[in-house]
Amino acid sequence: MTQQSLCNDQPIESKEGIMALLNDKGGAKYYAEMETLPVNPQKIQAYLERTCKSRTRTWLEICARCGMCADSCFVYQAHDNDPKQVPAYKIQSTLGELIKRKGDVDAKFMIHAMEVAWAYCTCCNRCALFCPHGIDTGVMFSYLRGILFDAGFVPWELKIGSGMHRVYGAQMDVTTEDWVETCEWMAEEQQEEWPGLEIPVDKEDADIMYVLNAREVKHYPEDIAEAAILFHLAGENWTVPSEGWENTSLTMFAGDWEGSRRNLERLYGAMYRLRPKRAVATECGHAHRATGIEGPYWIGLEDGKTPVPYLHYVQWVAEALRTGKLKIDPKKKIKVRCTLQDACNYVRNCGLAKYTREIMSYIAEDGYFHEMEDNRDFNYCCGGGGGLNGIGRFRKQRNIGLVPKLNQIRATGAQLIVTPCHNCWDAIRDMMEEYEIHDIKWAFLKPLLIDMVIRPGDK
Repeated sequence: MTQQSLCNDQPIESKEGIMALLNDKGGAKYYAEMETLPVNPQKIQAYLERTCKSRTRTWLEICARCGMCADSCFVYQAHDNDPKQVPAYKIQSTLGELIKRKGDVDAKFMIHAMEVAWAYCTCCNRCALFCPHGIDTGVMFSYLRGILFDAGFVPWELKIGSGMHRVYGAQMDVTTEDWVETCEWMAEEQQEEWPGLEIPVDKEDADIMYVLNAREVKHYPEDIAEAAILFHLAGENWTVPSEGWENTSLTMFAGDWEGSRRNLERLYGAMYRLRPKRAVATECGHAHRATGIEGPYWIGLEDGKTPVPYLHYVQWVAEALRTGKLKIDPKKKIKVRCTLQDACNYVRNCGLAKYTREIMSYIAEDGYFHEMEDNRDFNYCCGGGGGLNGIGRFRKQRNIGLVPKLNQIRATGAQLIVTPCHNCWDAIRDMMEEYEIHDIKWAFLKPLLIDMVIRPGDK
C-alpha cells in the first residue's frame, strides 16, 4: 500500500516519526490525509480471520436488540437517549458491518467507525452488567480499535502516544536519564522536611517495586515525592526500576496490541530483574487493567498471573492503614461532605471497590462520606476514559459525556471528590472548568494522606 506522509497504516517507530506528527498542529494534515487513506479489504479480512473468534461472532449474532444496554450507557444518556448511542447499535453498525462486508469498506466508513469507537465508547464495560446474554460491548469496541489501528484509522494523539511507547518506552518522551534524575531531584527536594528520605532505584529483592504514570514524571513530579514520603512513613523496603517503570498503556487505548505487548516486556522484565516480593502501581485505572488483567495474556503468560503479585495503589493504602503502618490523626480527617469516584478499570473491571471504601472509613469523619447513587460496579465512567480525555478532535463529544458524572456528583452535595485515578482526575478537573463549577474540589489519595497522617514526633 502506498504510504501517505503522516496518516498511514504503519505504527510510529522513530523519534523522527513522532516529531513529524507533533509538528502537525492538532493533526490538521493527518486528518486531511485520512479522508483519502486507502482501505485494504484483504488486510482487514485477514485480520478478522486471524483474530475474530467464536466469542465475538457469537455476541454479535445473539444480540437481541432488546435495548437493555441503552440506559446503562452514560453516552446514551448524555445525548438525550439518541437511539444511535445504544451500545448494541453502535457495535453492530461498526464492527458488525465490517464483518458482514468482509472488510470491503471505504475511508468514510472507517472514519465513522473511528469516531464511534473513541468518541462514543470509553470501553467502560458498564453495559455488560445489564445485558441478559452477557455480551460485553466494551470488549468488542476494544477489539474494533485494534482493527482500526492496524488500518491506520486512529486518532492523531493516540497515534503519537503509541509511538511514544514504542520509541521511549513511556507515553511521553521521558528517557531513562530523565526518569532517574527526576527521582534524585524529588528525593533531594524533600530532605529539609523529611531527612533521610530516598527514592531507591534498581534495588534488588525489595518488598515493593513501585511503578507509575509517565505524566507524573513529566508534569507532576510531586506525585513521586508524595509516594516516596508515604512509603518512608510506612517503613517500606521499596524501589523503582530504572527501566520498566512506566505503568500506563496508551497503546491499549489506541488498539496497538503489539505496542502493548512491548510495554509489558519492559515492565515484567523489571519484575524478573529486580525480584521484588510484589509490585505496587500508582493511582491509575487503565494502567492497572493493562498490567494486571490484560497484560499477562498480551505477554503470553497462560496462567493469567503477573511475574510477582501486583497491586493497585488503593490496595496498598488500605493495607497500610489496616496494619497501622500509616496512622491517621483523627483531628485531620476529612470534615467536609465528600464522595468517591469509582474508576471503571480497577473497580468495575477488577473488583477493588472494597479497598476504596476501607480507605474512606479511615480518612473521612463519620457522616461526611456520601456515596454516589450508582456506585461500585454500577458507577458511571468519568466521561473521559478510554483515551477520550486526550483526543482534541472529539473534545466536544467528551464534554457532553461529562454531564452524567457531573449530575452524579452534584446529587451527593459533595464539596470534595476523592479520585484515585489519573484519567478520572483529569476528567473531573476539566468538568469543573467546562461547566464553571467553583465549589467542588477533587484530589488523589496521596496529598490527602500526607495532610492527615501521623508523622514522627507528632503528639
